[in-house]
Amino acid sequence: MTKYNLEIYCTLSLNSVTYGHLTWEWKKGIRGFTYPLFFAAIYKILHWIHCDSVHLLVWLPRLIQALVTAFADFKFFFLLRGLENRDVAKWTSFCHLCSWFTWYSCSRTLTNSVEATITCLALCYFPLPGSKTHSSKKYLSLVALGIVVRPTALIVWLPLLIHHFWHDENKLRLVVHDYIPIGASAVVISTIIDRIFYEKWIFVHLNFLNVNILDGVASLYGTHPWHWYLTQGFPVIIGPHALFFCHGCFLAHKRYRILLLTIAWTVGIYSLLPHKEFRFIYPVLPFCMIFCGAALARMRVWRRAAASFLLASNLLTALYTGLIHQRGALDVMGHVHALCRDVSQPDVLFAMSCHSTPYYSHVHCPLKMRFLECPPDLGQADYVNESDRFNEDPLLWLQTSYPHARSRPTHLVLFDVMEKKIAAFLRQNNYTKTTDIFHTHFPEGGVGRRIFIYERHRQPRGHVGGHV
Repeated sequence: MTKYNLEIYCTLSLNSVTYGHLTWEWKKGIRGFTYPLFFAAIYKILHWIHCDSVHLLVWLPRLIQALVTAFADFKFFFLLRGLENRDVAKWTSFCHLCSWFTWYSCSRTLTNSVEATITCLALCYFPLPGSKTHSSKKYLSLVALGIVVRPTALIVWLPLLIHHFWHDENKLRLVVHDYIPIGASAVVISTIIDRIFYEKWIFVHLNFLNVNILDGVASLYGTHPWHWYLTQGFPVIIGPHALFFCHGCFLAHKRYRILLLTIAWTVGIYSLLPHKEFRFIYPVLPFCMIFCGAALARMRVWRRAAASFLLASNLLTALYTGLIHQRGALDVMGHVHALCRDVSQPDVLFAMSCHSTPYYSHVHCPLKMRFLECPPDLGQADYVNESDRFNEDPLLWLQTSYPHARSRPTHLVLFDVMEKKIAAFLRQNNYTKTTDIFHTHFPEGGVGRRIFIYERHRQPRGHVGGHV
């Protein structure tokens, strides 16, 4: 799993110098501005009070996301207290809080993490039988917000919405007073926000469906067999809880059957899509923990040992994936950020597959940088996938992209597996390795074990650089 999956690309301003980067998703209008607007407001406030340092720009959004997740976990516990006895509620919360994948994902600003947090909060107000905190308006508002943030949230909530409608005594009132007003408000508000920032009328949710599903663009970023979520995806994210989950499916109260159906529905629908990732099914993880808690609460003889096993195994996995595995992509940005103080106007090229590292959010200065882009082929006449071309023949790509000595970058960031392939370019252009950073114990494909930074030293006076 990639340590860093998503860069929130936004345009920042410093001393009237504008810099930043927008990926193809924003140019094609498949992303909404409602969620990034929240962080943009935080960044603007930090700018006004002159506290917009790189550390705050990077860590404050994560801290806020972690606090919101903690609030959702708090509400989740009180939902369980109302549905079950204290013992079941305690062990269900324990299972939820010691999940390694929750630790790994909850503080990240991925839309999937926000979707999972909103789903957990919405469940606290969903009218499950016996719930003392249910509120149709609250849970529907949260569901609408989740769909605005990430349209795929509708997949998780569709069976729950149908279940609510089917069992509600006054269906007409539910539709007229709740479903329609809340849904319409979410659509109108998000569309107006997108109209302001795109500077044209656009419906991003429809574009998202057309590009990712109907046009099949998502499959360009990797495909997996239909059973991947059953054999790899779901077992990995639920981790050591798997046996407890399976046992709890037979023990849990019948009121939770709709949640079990929702888990099966979500995994089934995502299994039909060719492009699959672990994080896509993260929102159903809190549902799973209800069944894990039911199994652990029923244990008597081995419960303490089972709890110790869950905590230890999840803790080790979370610490490794969160602090060690693929950490080089973040560590290298500290070295790149240090170049902001270099008066020689550095020019940095990330000579690795697209989106391997963060970008301007971890630099926050008008440093000249370039990474290899990998937009899908949407029928453009001038379509180019730099990342694929570079990986096919990195030496040729460098020679043709930088034919003149004066245009070549001052710094190259690359994985160790690429070093030998471009050794001639490095040697002939006087590049020297200045930084060696650990990345992962499990290199794969174009992702290496270590990340190197090479710096080009200026040629002596009188030397004329030519073609490689």
